[in-house]
Amino acid sequence: MINWEYVILVVIIGLLTYIRGALDLFGSIFMVIMGIIIIFTAGINWLILIIVFLLLGFVSTKYKHEYKKEIGVYEGTRTAKNVISNGIVPFVMAAFGNYAGFIGSIATATADTLASEIGVLDKTPRLISTFKKVSPGTDGGISPLGTAAGILGAGIIGFFAYILGITPDPFNAMKIAIIAGTFGCFIDSVLGAVLESRNYITNEHVNLLATLTGAFLGIIIV
Repeated sequence: MINWEYVILVVIIGLLTYIRGALDLFGSIFMVIMGIIIIFTAGINWLILIIVFLLLGFVSTKYKHEYKKEIGVYEGTRTAKNVISNGIVPFVMAAFGNYAGFIGSIATATADTLASEIGVLDKTPRLISTFKKVSPGTDGGISPLGTAAGILGAGIIGFFAYILGITPDPFNAMKIAIIAGTFGCFIDSVLGAVLESRNYITNEHVNLLATLTGAFLGIIIV
């Protein structure tokens, strides 16, 4: 039986993300398509965890956006490329019912987003590969503020993964989310510093590889 109320909810969320400028048109469409498939393959609770990630990303992006615009690091509206690069791994994990990989990849995407959006407010970041001081927003730059925000974001995903019943063990949920999410976030920074900064790969490639790392680590630490 098709749960049309859930399908309508996903469509409404897609419209809101487009109207609010969080995603462009194609980004919203891709999000709706993936959301509907997740409902049918994994269940509404798995989709809600992704919505938690989207909300955290939206709030952290808008936080002090005027300052971010001043220093030229405000991302604003994200595209279908962002949706696919951050969402394809969790989508596949959900489709196959792999909760550990799902939590690990979502935690990584959340940690990376919060570390970037909050960490950019720290005026003294350092490059993860050399620890030299760099400008806020530099690919591969890390800071205590960003790292703390990333770990917090991963922890929130672990908390909701338990609350939503994706895994019945709260310790297991937090372990997967914090370890996989934090490690995946650092992998994102390393790739940014070593490869993206040299234009060998794009930010979308970095996001994809980081979430893949988070999923893999989530699976092996269960």
